[in-house]
Amino acid sequence: MHSELVDLASKIKKQFEGESTGHDWYHIDRVRKLALTIQKNEGGNALIVEAAALLHDVSDHKFNGGDFLKGGEVAKLILENIDINEEFKQQIVDIVNKVSFKGSGEKDEMKSLEGKIVQDADRIDALGAIGIARTFAYGGSIGQMIYDPEILPQKNQDVEQYINERTHTINHFYEKLLLLEGRMHTSTGKEIARKRTDFMKTFLNQFYEEWKDDV
Repeated sequence: MHSELVDLASKIKKQFEGESTGHDWYHIDRVRKLALTIQKNEGGNALIVEAAALLHDVSDHKFNGGDFLKGGEVAKLILENIDINEEFKQQIVDIVNKVSFKGSGEKDEMKSLEGKIVQDADRIDALGAIGIARTFAYGGSIGQMIYDPEILPQKNQDVEQYINERTHTINHFYEKLLLLEGRMHTSTGKEIARKRTDFMKTFLNQFYEEWKDDV
């Protein structure tokens, strides 16, 4: 870890320890490690990547009333106390503001390589076995049913639909998770996402088999 970020990591760990929706410190630390792994292969500034990964969930829109820019505002305040040059700080704030998935019908706004790396890392942690666990943890936290076969997934959701339309957790696989492999920016991210997405498809097949047997 960059020496400038040791205190930041400690602060973020303290803030997110015990969080129960899948957006806990361990998620943040996994994203940090994944992002640095991708950065080693793809290039970019490692300090910006690591700081943005640590701060990417500092005020997530899912928990702050739907404000996608609040995270950047909070990140900017935190960065005031860290010895990083101002240009880097602005790049980090921009990444935090743009990292979130905003709906299957919305285009990604991320421009910088560092931002694309952090976004890939965050999305990778939404996939695979951990991604499945996080998905159901979050779904339960907001009162979503596990599954209702009569409620079909929505396609090409805009940001308002993505935020406000509540269905069931299995739909989230089709409205977001299974789409992420195709929205990876980096070659490294695509390779990791492919394996994890295949595992999720296997899980869904097993889920439907067990659901069919239960009715």
